[in-house]
Amino acid sequence: MIEQQGRESDQAYEVRRRRVGVGGFFVGVCVALGFFAFFPGMPHVIDWGAIVVALVVGVAVRWGCRGWVRKR
Repeated sequence: MIEQQGRESDQAYEVRRRRVGVGGFFVGVCVALGFFAFFPGMPHVIDWGAIVVALVVGVAVRWGCRGWVRKR
C-alpha cells in the first residue's frame, strides 16, 4: 500500500515537472521570437537564425524551470 502511494506521488511529480518544462519551453520560444519581431532596431524579420536562437532559449528556459521544480 505504501509502495503504491509512493509510485503515485512519483508519477504526479513527473507529470508536474513535465508540464512545467513544456510550458517553460513554449514561453521561452515565444518571448525570444517576440524579441526578434518587435525589438526596436532589429530587422523585423524572423529568419532561420532567429528560429534557432528561439529554440535554444526555449530549451534553456525548460531546463531552468525543471531545475526550479526539482528544488521545490
